[in-house]
Amino acid sequence: MANSGLRERKKAKTRETILREAFRLFREQGYHATTTEQIAEAAEIAPSTFFRYFPTKEDLVTLDSFPPIVEALAIQPPELDPLGALRAAFATAFTSLSDEQINAGRDREVFAATVPDLIAANLRKSPRIIGEISRILADRTGRAPDDPELRNIIGAAFGVVAMVWIQWARDDTMDAPAEVDNALAHLQSGLKV
Repeated sequence: MANSGLRERKKAKTRETILREAFRLFREQGYHATTTEQIAEAAEIAPSTFFRYFPTKEDLVTLDSFPPIVEALAIQPPELDPLGALRAAFATAFTSLSDEQINAGRDREVFAATVPDLIAANLRKSPRIIGEISRILADRTGRAPDDPELRNIIGAAFGVVAMVWIQWARDDTMDAPAEVDNALAHLQSGLKV
């Protein structure tokens, strides 16, 4: 059991090192000019190790899943409505992340919001996470995962979160977790101005 915990911590540290070095190189050289071999060398790992963590360079920057939000949504109290559960899940997910993980998220967003290939890749991958969220909210509400009202709630929530991400990519002083919560609170209030 102790070895399993140590192994998982080492994997997490290796993953964070790969991300940190990749984004450092992306900032210095640009996304397209940086190779996976350069990233592996900077992270002091073999190229084959890089590919065990990230199948492609694109996978450093794109998300086809966000386990913290999915796991956090699954444990929210049943009395919360779908939007309240999503807001609480985002807060819980951010709390579970280290400062280094949050900073890596910002680094990812800078490139995800500014490199056209990555914008398209994230759009291609977003149905997976939206599908996971839809299934959880459908189970919570007794509705079908493709229920139009659930679709609208998820779309609105992820829309305001995406707008925060875009702003965060341009403003490194922003407290993104707090702004996400503020944005979702505003959405819950009916978007009153």
